[in-house]
Amino acid sequence: MLKLHREFSMKYVVDPGFSKMKSYNPRTGMESLLVTPISKASATQRAGRAGRTSAGKYYRLYTAFNYKNDLEESTVPEVQRTNLASVVLALKSLGIHDLISFGALELLFALGALNKVGELTKAGRRMAEFPLDPMLSKMIVVSDKYKCSDEVISIAAMLSVGGSVFYRPKDKQVHADNARINFHVGNVGDHIALLKVYSSWKETNYSTQWCYENYVQVRSMKRARDIRDQLEGLVERVEIEISSNMNELDSVRKSIVAGFFPHTAKLQKNGSYRTVKHPQTVHIHLNSGLSQVLPRWVVYHELVLTSKEYMRQVTELKPEWLIELAPHYYQLKDVEDDASKKMPKGAGKAAAI
Repeated sequence: MLKLHREFSMKYVVDPGFSKMKSYNPRTGMESLLVTPISKASATQRAGRAGRTSAGKYYRLYTAFNYKNDLEESTVPEVQRTNLASVVLALKSLGIHDLISFGALELLFALGALNKVGELTKAGRRMAEFPLDPMLSKMIVVSDKYKCSDEVISIAAMLSVGGSVFYRPKDKQVHADNARINFHVGNVGDHIALLKVYSSWKETNYSTQWCYENYVQVRSMKRARDIRDQLEGLVERVEIEISSNMNELDSVRKSIVAGFFPHTAKLQKNGSYRTVKHPQTVHIHLNSGLSQVLPRWVVYHELVLTSKEYMRQVTELKPEWLIELAPHYYQLKDVEDDASKKMPKGAGKAAAI
């Protein structure tokens, strides 16, 4: 195999001068994947790929002037473009306290993982045991209070898989869409829909055939099962009782809001949403089960910037929950809901929660 690799090594490289770069904005909590100019260091690296074992040619689709004047010397390190909240929480749990320069401290304090002097709280120590984003960890910790830890760790596992759980073959798009809609019956929201997917799969003894029939990614589900098994062990380790409360979905929703209260948005007159903290205009992702329903208040898992700023994995909430679950973060004026405002036709109504 090595000889074949050398024989057919790359001889021609065409460099457009751009790459897709993922970055994180700690102020807005938004991740974006944008096409950006490469650095001079990246250009040099690309040139080195042409003709490593024999003569090769390297073509740049930009001028020498662009190279000298428009490109940065080196690429911004990924550590400066990544959400470091989980890293800071882990460092705190290891006894490393000189972290004042990290922007993640504000979020950890809001989540109750740190006290006013920057020390780990009891909740913070429990959260640090989970190899998850701190908001997911907080969601799991709070689920103990609402006796729904079994459902919440399933949701956390499904959210941790990344990418889409469903797939949509070109020749069976209608069937795939109908299968996905079945999990959203009642406008329950994307988090509960993910829970329904996992629970239904579990009831079939983790059947591969069931995944095919419902247009669900088998690989994603297996990974979710592995993650859930690990989370279940960690839940017992931090002395959270595995309990189920499937008949009281508000308890599950409250657990989600308790972890993701910084990620909330309110419907506007034009059909878009406005985030409550650090206001910016966002939209429900088209793959969401609530994209046509447009509930008045929502909590979302993450923001992704593509053609617009989209909220992914969205669930409806009651605004009074924000005061109940995060009184240190929201004031009454933040969640006042003017019901007299005219909304888009059919909007502002979802599940009866």
